[in-house]
Amino acid sequence: MRLPLHTLRPAVMLFALALLSACASGPRNNISLIPGDQVAAQTSKEGLFTQPVKWEHKKPGCKGECPTIKLDSIVFPGNKKLTELVDHALATMTGISTKGVQPYDSVAGYQDYFWKTAAPRDSTLLSAKTRYRNKNLTVVELNTWQYLTGAAHGISATQFLNWDNDHHIVLALEQILQPGKLPDYVAALKAAHQKWLAGNADARHDPQTYNRLWPFQASENFAFTDQGLVIKYDTYQIAPYYFGQPELLLPYSELRDILQPQYLPAQG
Repeated sequence: MRLPLHTLRPAVMLFALALLSACASGPRNNISLIPGDQVAAQTSKEGLFTQPVKWEHKKPGCKGECPTIKLDSIVFPGNKKLTELVDHALATMTGISTKGVQPYDSVAGYQDYFWKTAAPRDSTLLSAKTRYRNKNLTVVELNTWQYLTGAAHGISATQFLNWDNDHHIVLALEQILQPGKLPDYVAALKAAHQKWLAGNADARHDPQTYNRLWPFQASENFAFTDQGLVIKYDTYQIAPYYFGQPELLLPYSELRDILQPQYLPAQG
């Protein structure tokens, strides 16, 4: 069972092929992805080796105000598949100004397209970083920010990739949940959202209006951390623009009967 498409973030659909390949292999049942002695830390330093790749380019031959692209990403030496997936995902997350399928599938292809179509003040930032790592799992956080000439502000988007280091696949939500537990996951997420609203001054001031304008949305955009699953939302999804990109935390203690046992912290 999957969440209805209208509840999903648009960026999730960009990884449909990756998720389908992930579903081809079942979850492991003989290890824990989250070492029990690391739960107190926010980020583990173990995992796949990474190297940074950074550059900032201005449209060739342009004088004065010029379109720009900045890349602050990572590559995985020895892991071509994940390196190419990160590159492809960042490129396809830029499709805010096109209709249908983008005419590019890589950052290099996007750059060529951008120089041909960008207005003078258009700007794009593409970034990728590891959010969590251990020997079995590498979580990559992908971020894009785009400013279109004349707009009031830029548009941002975030997507997580939960990469199984051994099987070389992206883990889909249905793989990490116990059978039939999707409704329980959504309920736990909704409860976390209610806690988040309790600390939101705007929501407390006029809850009826706030819930009408910014209703709860379920999401499959999850990331493993030492503390639990983090669910991250884009701007405008569950809050006004000035709230940025809200994150909701589902602690592992609340997921004992929801997650597959091998994706819970090891018990010492």
